[in-house]
Amino acid sequence: GSLIEQLTTEKYECMVCCEVVRIVAPVWSCQNCYHVFHLNCIKKWARSPASQAEDGNSGWRCPACQNASVQVPKTYTCFCGKVDNPEWNRNEIPHSCGELCGKKRQCLDCPHLCNILCHPGPCPSCPAFVTKTCECGQTSHSVRCGQSTKIHCSNVCGNTLNCGKHSCTQVCHAGKCSPCQLTVQQVCYCGSNFKEVLCGSKEEFSDGFGSFSCQNICGKKLNCGRHNCKQVCHPQPCQLCPRLPQVVYRCPCGQTPLSKLLELGCVERKICTDPIPSCGKTCGKPLSCGSYEFIHTCESLCHEGDCRPCSHTSNIYCRCGFKKKVRLLGGFFLFLIAAITFMCDKRCNKKRSCGRHKCNEVCCVDTEHKCSLVCGRKLNCGLHRCEEPCHRGSCQTCWQTSFDELTCYCGESVIYPPVPCGTQPPECKKTCTRPHDCDHPVYHSCHSEEKCPPCTYLTQKWCMGKHELRSNIPCHLTDISCGLRCNQMLKCGMHKCKRICHKGECLIDEECKQPCIIPRLYCNHPCMAPCHPSSPCPMTSCCAKVRYAKKIHCKVTGIAAISIATKLTDLQLGDSVEISRLITKKEMKQARLQCDEECLALQRNRRLAEALEIDDNSDPFNIRSSGPKYSDLLKEDARKDIKFVSDIEREMRMLVEAVNKGKHTKKSHCYPPMNRDHRRIIHELAQVYGIESVSYDNEPKRNVVITAVKGKSICPSNTLTSVLDKEMQSRPAPPLPHYKQTDKSSGNSGLSKPLKEEPVIDYFDVQD
Repeated sequence: GSLIEQLTTEKYECMVCCEVVRIVAPVWSCQNCYHVFHLNCIKKWARSPASQAEDGNSGWRCPACQNASVQVPKTYTCFCGKVDNPEWNRNEIPHSCGELCGKKRQCLDCPHLCNILCHPGPCPSCPAFVTKTCECGQTSHSVRCGQSTKIHCSNVCGNTLNCGKHSCTQVCHAGKCSPCQLTVQQVCYCGSNFKEVLCGSKEEFSDGFGSFSCQNICGKKLNCGRHNCKQVCHPQPCQLCPRLPQVVYRCPCGQTPLSKLLELGCVERKICTDPIPSCGKTCGKPLSCGSYEFIHTCESLCHEGDCRPCSHTSNIYCRCGFKKKVRLLGGFFLFLIAAITFMCDKRCNKKRSCGRHKCNEVCCVDTEHKCSLVCGRKLNCGLHRCEEPCHRGSCQTCWQTSFDELTCYCGESVIYPPVPCGTQPPECKKTCTRPHDCDHPVYHSCHSEEKCPPCTYLTQKWCMGKHELRSNIPCHLTDISCGLRCNQMLKCGMHKCKRICHKGECLIDEECKQPCIIPRLYCNHPCMAPCHPSSPCPMTSCCAKVRYAKKIHCKVTGIAAISIATKLTDLQLGDSVEISRLITKKEMKQARLQCDEECLALQRNRRLAEALEIDDNSDPFNIRSSGPKYSDLLKEDARKDIKFVSDIEREMRMLVEAVNKGKHTKKSHCYPPMNRDHRRIIHELAQVYGIESVSYDNEPKRNVVITAVKGKSICPSNTLTSVLDKEMQSRPAPPLPHYKQTDKSSGNSGLSKPLKEEPVIDYFDVQD
């Protein structure tokens, strides 16, 4: 009725094209599910690869019920199939012929055809009345033909069961009667065992001696009345006694007839218990331990009964063939059992099929070495582990699935179920809504991580040492260093912290180790001992260096130091002090400076200037302005590494020219880390070029930074390398050694040894 109404009102849709089925459109109806389709749509569907059945040979599948059909519909017929291309009649059902349906109903036992007009859908049940009997056939009733229910009466079935002896005791039922459930007792052929079986089963059969074999030794008395049957429980009568005189014709080994032995004087046997005469030869019966190629025989003399075990030995190998042992054969079955049970204690070292574990089986004979362990590695989701047997390669993807929605933190982005295990939360472009530690604007998006990214809002913060208020500092930075010295007073109360701006206390578990700056009592030089706030300065010799033409160590101690200290006021007023009276001759000799080549040259120039009446400040020969003055030590170092000096001078000249031609007033250049000698060369050359030079960092990464200042830095006319080249070309003779005159008061006269030059300390290298 629903199909008729939808087709008439044109509300029924084709499942292929999803369009409404018109009244005049050719259609096709499935005979299994009764869905209606456009004829052209079903033709296209039947030819498409998607409609083919799974086995590939059963035709095409209905889009609705998946029922396979072999033939593709070609013509437009009515629902009952009698009329092709039925015409539409306003008073009839669309796509029907208007005649009786006449199709066979679905009920298999209904002989009546459908008696309503041609219609879509299944035919209704048959309305005719028929007489049907119950299942047991004892009663009959009048029911509708289309009624599918079976008729049951309340009588006992009474049909004969499968055993043919008993009848069915069930109430009227459908189908065959159940097998007989009564039990019958049976006895075995030898009569020693009993069992119960169902009545009417095949096991109930009996041949008169019994019904089954118990597989034990028969044990019945033979016809001789003296021996028992040694066969397994059997259905036929027992055989004759094998020891009867009329049955035995040969000796026990079977090589000699008894007639010959009787001729030789053996006693004739009367009954079965009489012994069988022996021929005296070797038995020679084949033993069970032999094979087809090598047959082992009994080596005993002709005897009755079973043969003795074999005396031969054989090698028995373990299962894997690694070990062997020698064993008496003693019978084929015993040898076979020993060969099967013999195993060595060697463990297999081969890799299993997984490639991760070793076999470790004792006396292994396996060829594949399959791994029986569970894989247990983490799957791609990171939450579950692989539960398959241990295998090679990557594990499969996690099969677990969640049927809950997966959302971002704010809930704007959603992944709908099913959600595979390990799926990350969806990305969200909304601003993060989590609570933050600061009140600054939030610029990052919603995220699934528990911790938010650090706040990058620029703020003003004090440095760790409270030296200055720094600007443009990201909010998340807490420990800020200004780069200046700490300069906080230490616990000693004398020194200040020299560390770069830092966090926390200056000295936590350490004591101040800076040199003491308290002036000495006798020479006013600082103490220089490690800081000792609670103890007086130690009485040690002063190691401070003073400038008096040359740097010497202060060796004044004792009473002389006290006397010199009292004359300090005269020195400050400009007067001179005679120290020869205050110190001994030995101390005077130790404290007197030794003249060198430079001193003698200065004295000679001074005498020459006095003779020519030349002022010291004048430069008549343009000596000072003609070129720079390079020290002998610098020249000596330059000769050792002339390439390094030439590179340094080239970089300095380029730096000076760049700052003089450019807009900037200063320009700097940083040299890579180098040793102390190279740094000293750079410092001395920087003085010649008028360039500032400073050393930074600690060894071994200490380096030099030079800075050229506009208007102050110059490029000398003669470089150090050109000066050295001129000196090499002129090759002057080496100067004669100078000798000093000794003090007449000392009482010594004559020549003294040449002077030794004191070591030069790089004072520029301690700048920070």
